[in-house]
Amino acid sequence: AQHSKRRNISLQKIYKKADGYLDEIAARYSLAVIKIGSVIVKWILQTMFEGVVVNNEMLAKVKNMSQKGPLILMPCHKSHIDYLILSYVLYNNNMPCPLIAAGKNLSFWPIGSLFRAGGAFFIRRTFKGAVLYAKVFSGYIYKLLEEGFNIELFIEGGRSRTGKLIIPQLGLLSILLGAYKKGACDDMILVPIYIGYDQVLEESSYIHEIEGGQKKPESLLQVIKAGKLLKKKYGKIYIKFHEPVSLNKILSRYDTSIYDMTSKEQNALIRNLGHRIINAINNVSIVTPYALAASIILNCPKKSFTYDYLISIVDNYLSYLFSQKVELADTLLLNPAEAIKNTLDSYAQRKFIEQVSTNKTDPSSPKLFKVNENKRLSLEYYKNNCISFFIPAAFTALAILEKDAFQFFASDLHKSYSFLQEFFKNEFAYNIDLAPDHYVRKTIKSFIDDAILVPHPVLPDAYNLTSLGFRKLQLFSSFLKTYFESYWIVLSLFMRYPKNSINAKARLKKVQSRGRRMYKRKEIERKESLSKINYQNAIDYFIAHGVRGMEDDEKINLYVDSIQKYMNHFR
Repeated sequence: AQHSKRRNISLQKIYKKADGYLDEIAARYSLAVIKIGSVIVKWILQTMFEGVVVNNEMLAKVKNMSQKGPLILMPCHKSHIDYLILSYVLYNNNMPCPLIAAGKNLSFWPIGSLFRAGGAFFIRRTFKGAVLYAKVFSGYIYKLLEEGFNIELFIEGGRSRTGKLIIPQLGLLSILLGAYKKGACDDMILVPIYIGYDQVLEESSYIHEIEGGQKKPESLLQVIKAGKLLKKKYGKIYIKFHEPVSLNKILSRYDTSIYDMTSKEQNALIRNLGHRIINAINNVSIVTPYALAASIILNCPKKSFTYDYLISIVDNYLSYLFSQKVELADTLLLNPAEAIKNTLDSYAQRKFIEQVSTNKTDPSSPKLFKVNENKRLSLEYYKNNCISFFIPAAFTALAILEKDAFQFFASDLHKSYSFLQEFFKNEFAYNIDLAPDHYVRKTIKSFIDDAILVPHPVLPDAYNLTSLGFRKLQLFSSFLKTYFESYWIVLSLFMRYPKNSINAKARLKKVQSRGRRMYKRKEIERKESLSKINYQNAIDYFIAHGVRGMEDDEKINLYVDSIQKYMNHFR
């Protein structure tokens, strides 16, 4: 009625419009369709994949917690398969399929109707200017929670094109919290979930978008074309449920009740929740042989390499991962060398790495390989599947290298670590409750265990770098090289154009063009640095920190000095 008066539109027309919005949004849950869907998904999994790994003990805990309130299932989003596989796992563990928040782009005929029957409800990318739509959508969410339905939402908003988790999108989380605040339910159980793949189906389309290509809209034709994917095997799927957390328990830690919070305090709470969920997903991620092999290939200091040389690098990474108690795929635990060798064979078969001409005088000599430059972005995608675990080590390693000395104090690293953490905050999530000194201290301990560092015999908090340690530090810091090059490309464009001289769309195109030129001139080395997504993250960072054009020369010079200082330590 208020909307009717405010817009001077009859109540009848408002109701009719609201009904239309509800039809656009709502799921049409059908148990018959879900049963048939379960059979189809089982066949897809058996045809295309080599098994699904689930932490069933934690799933049992999630099932038990569902009695205390509706589950808010929040998986990471790497593939369209995510929708199907999670519902399939829950259904086959005698749990109801959740209602799934899906992008409106997936509501095309006839797939949209099937998705609705399977539990999907559709949401627009933006609510801007759609006041009534926003009210109807919020009302729909309220009703779902009131009725006790479990809801699945992708905290990243859309599928990650880079392989790593992206900054959380908080709109739907805010609506859920608003419904809870209005009394839709007594509690909500938040469940972060990791869904990962040895190989992702959409790899080629992701690379197309990263290189600057347009995203192709979903259609029936795309579904038909996807049939050819059934002819390949994509390895294993990994599903890890994080410990479920009661929203009431989270809110009990705050001094102010949610009902008394100002809008600013509530927004801070939602941001905090979003980042905690991303961190929780990162913490239960699994390192696969494909991710680890891609990391050693791209971080390898040699232009050409043997399998044995790459496997020697793996030992350094595995030592670090074990020290951090990171969960590894079962194949890496059973026989890491064999798992990496098999993955390298797969990458060679897919032309990600290519054999260099063999030694004709000695046929028994080990085969030499090099990276296929045109496949570096694909390798970067898989490297990013595990990069979150290596970021504290990469920041610490680069902070040590930046000291340019064989002896240093741990406290000397905190400033560099803080800068790197802030500089790449659009790239890598971190636990806001932990200070840089925590990460530095924890990483130094693992570096000591791996003979990279030795504690000083007399001086407290002082460490010496071993002769082998220098090379090993570069293997860790190398995880950051791609991002430094991407940010350097963006900064070099800001140095050349005045403020407001180009709009956002034109700026991104100019950055892409400049990146290609710099790569051809060998001003940057890594082709994977030419990433549209990295560019946009860098643009957002620099603008937020007062760099909008060549007039901001003082701030630009500070960033130029910092970037060049760190880039000088990469091989």
